[in-house]
Amino acid sequence: MTTDAFLADCRARLAFDLFANTWNAVVLWALRDGPKRPVALREQIGGISSKVLTETLRRLQFNGLVDRREHPGAPPHVAYELTALGRTLLAPIDAVGAWAFAHGDEVMAAQEAAGSKPPGAR
Repeated sequence: MTTDAFLADCRARLAFDLFANTWNAVVLWALRDGPKRPVALREQIGGISSKVLTETLRRLQFNGLVDRREHPGAPPHVAYELTALGRTLLAPIDAVGAWAFAHGDEVMAAQEAAGSKPPGAR
C-alpha cells in the first residue's frame, strides 16, 4: 500500500472517499449518542430521503462503520449504531465541523463574490 493520496490503492484516498459522500459524516454524527431507528435518524437529520438514508446506512455498514441490529417484537424493527471503528471518525468529523463553523462565513462570502453559480455549472 502506498501513501500517495492520488493513487487508487492509497489508504488516505479511502478516507477521503468516506468523506466525499455528503451523507456519510452526517449519519455517523447523528449516531454518536447511541443506536437509532431509521425513522428517528430521518427526523434528526432532515433533508434526507428514506432511499438515500438506506443507501448511506448500507454503505457505512459495508465499510464496518455501522452495525444493523434487528429487534424482534410486535412490530419487529431495526436500529443502527456506530461500531468501534465508526466511533474513531467522530473526532475528525468534529474537527471539520469546527472548521466550518469558524470559516463558513468566509467560504460563503467567496461564493457570493464569485457569482451565483459554481464554475462549470450551467
